Amino acid sequence: MSAPVAHCPTCKREVPWVEASTWRPFCSERCRMVDLGAWFSEARVIPGESVDPTDPATQGEDVLESGRRQS
Repeated sequence: MSAPVAHCPTCKREVPWVEASTWRPFCSERCRMVDLGAWFSEARVIPGESVDPTDPATQGEDVLESGRRQS
């Protein structure tokens, strides 16, 4: 029985889904870094409403200046 195969999200090359495929689902570290760069540059985003980072109503849990969550 052969291993399942995925396609690299970046270059579409076939990647066997086995333990030896270190970068799966990517074919290489380069493709993984290209994908990460796309997220950082916001070329890839998860759809949703924009959130104003300065609006306390959209912040979720309050965090103290020390970085600890407020109870």
